[in-house]
Amino acid sequence: MNTDMTGKVALVTGAASGLGRASALKLAQAGADLWLVDVNPQGLAETAALLAKSGRAVATQVVDLSDAAACARVVPEATTRFGRLDALCNIAGLIYLANTPQMPLEQYRRTIAVNLDAPFVLSRGAIPHLLETNGAIVNVASCASYIGEAYAAAYCASKWGILGMTKAMAMEFQKAPIRINAVAPGGMVTNIALNYRPPENCDIELLKRFSGMRGQVEVDDVADMVLLLASEAGRGFHGACIDIDKGITAG
Repeated sequence: MNTDMTGKVALVTGAASGLGRASALKLAQAGADLWLVDVNPQGLAETAALLAKSGRAVATQVVDLSDAAACARVVPEATTRFGRLDALCNIAGLIYLANTPQMPLEQYRRTIAVNLDAPFVLSRGAIPHLLETNGAIVNVASCASYIGEAYAAAYCASKWGILGMTKAMAMEFQKAPIRINAVAPGGMVTNIALNYRPPENCDIELLKRFSGMRGQVEVDDVADMVLLLASEAGRGFHGACIDIDKGITAG
């Protein structure tokens, strides 16, 4: 498979940790220069340090992706710095668990803003550049894009939305030289999982329904798929969502 990204530029959100960091490392190994985005400056600096010996050009930008106006500035800054864009990897995400009647509206809105609005705003800015480079958008959906998960109404709404948005944009650009796809992981050992806080007095039996019998998904396995979809190796994919969930959504 031709995953060579030499001479190409990838923009990766959520790059301070977890899947975003792992994907950035994979993309750099494949030869891509990187524009890395996250709200966590310390984590971004750590990722940049890990990439220091890669030989790739790496730039970071601290952005609160819940701020649409800030999101709108990301692609112009990245393309001004590098002169092109070949892949947009919308990886940043968050989850709040809550009993729906008690969920603060602020948490709901922040979930939608980071998980769904930000990928839309970034894609809107990136598409003109990606059309010029025959580039790709890789969105991170979830097994929660297919099934309802108790206490996660906002998260599920955002992930069902990102799946629908991926497919709608793919149809819109069916006749254009751009690829728009998604990857849908199950639970991974990331900051999201480490900060997973079930609501008080929740029904544990309901939560267990979404725990895979085969355990957590390996972050590197998902990062490999991000690289594939971002690179020429993913040339056959458009409007697809690749499930990597160890069978959670199989039945």
